[in-house]
Amino acid sequence: MKDILDAIQSPESTPADFAALPLPESYRAITVHKDETEMFAGLETRDKDPRKSIHLDEVPVPELGPGEALVAVMASSVNYNSVWTSIFEPLSTFGFLERYGRLSELTKRHDLPYHIIGSDLAGVVLRTGPGVNAWNPGDEVVAHCLSVELESSDGHNDTMLDPEQRIWGFETNFGGLAEIALVKSNQLMPKPKHLSWEEAAAPGLVNSTAYRQLVSRNGAGMKQGDNVLIWGASGGLGSYATQFALAGGANPICVVSSDQKADICRSMGAEAIIDRNAEGYKFWKDEQNQDPREWKRFGKRIRELTGGEDVDIVFEHPGRETFGASVYVTRKGGTIVTCASTSGYNHEYDNRYLWMSLKRIIGSHFANYREAWEANRLIAKGKIHPTLSKVYSLEETGQAAYDVHRNLHQGKVGVLCLAPEEGLGVRDEEMRAKHIDAINRFRNI
Repeated sequence: MKDILDAIQSPESTPADFAALPLPESYRAITVHKDETEMFAGLETRDKDPRKSIHLDEVPVPELGPGEALVAVMASSVNYNSVWTSIFEPLSTFGFLERYGRLSELTKRHDLPYHIIGSDLAGVVLRTGPGVNAWNPGDEVVAHCLSVELESSDGHNDTMLDPEQRIWGFETNFGGLAEIALVKSNQLMPKPKHLSWEEAAAPGLVNSTAYRQLVSRNGAGMKQGDNVLIWGASGGLGSYATQFALAGGANPICVVSSDQKADICRSMGAEAIIDRNAEGYKFWKDEQNQDPREWKRFGKRIRELTGGEDVDIVFEHPGRETFGASVYVTRKGGTIVTCASTSGYNHEYDNRYLWMSLKRIIGSHFANYREAWEANRLIAKGKIHPTLSKVYSLEETGQAAYDVHRNLHQGKVGVLCLAPEEGLGVRDEEMRAKHIDAINRFRNI
């Protein structure tokens, strides 16, 4: 691995140099183990500790297949899917790997007694398989996490509809929290030149997810002037949704849970902010019953911030805890667009407020290649910025996942893989200087 790192850090290295580098037999990777899937049985979700299930193992380099690439990973980041994987909720990801392994002789590689996790990376291409023409050894890249086969017609209008659509590093093996990753070549995108490795790795999954959910015609199709309610507006997803709303001429109403998180939203340019802890919103009376009076109080507060208008779009991802309120406060004809359910998957709402007011609920999941490319292009152009708040070493990934699980973080939590320190990999210092305050916004809290 030292030779690989030396080549990446040398300004003299050429594509031929990278192509000539011998691949190591093994590399370090963050894993969960199949024989430990019951280790948290009987515990409440909150009490399951990723630090106990996440391992740093030495694993063999996987075989490279057609249309694939091996990438030296300089940095990655932690998403909520890595938390789910590490606590084996809502189910063990080894079921995903087993099903994928049955698809073909080539996919059998993924069905292993360990799962290399992680759905983000920034790094350098080491090898490409047969049929790959757009990328070469030495290319500096980031990767989106959509893995598709595209052998069915269903996926050719929107690749997210491919029956074999999977999230790399969650529903496939050989993910990005490692020194080397295996990806399909159509996951690769150019690394933004003004960002360091860890900054470039941070947007990936959440930036693309927020783009499809809020901006794309496959999601809410946000337009100028829209009032957009954003739950968790300073978090991994919400921090990008807030930026997209501001950049697109919409009016974000940012829901946060502390003064510190409110200040982050203000620093991004948001003005309408609701601290739901400070204002004491409790949408559930008990485990079985919601409180419509709280929905109404919440809606009144939103109208105070919008000059009397209801929200056009709700950017939903908490799920069970907030969904009833989200449906209620959306304007007539408005849209609730939902991905994930970090507070619970069983959503409950009063359907009268949906059907009689002609509202829409849209399910949104990650992004297709074009949406991911557009989202990354906005990062590269300095229109949207990373929301990286803290960076851990590969050895500390368990703690990084714990922080995300317990909501101890802001924005995104990064992980250095091959990169020996933070701040490396910047190729355009002039552009970086123009945006340095925004780049560091979440680091200065």
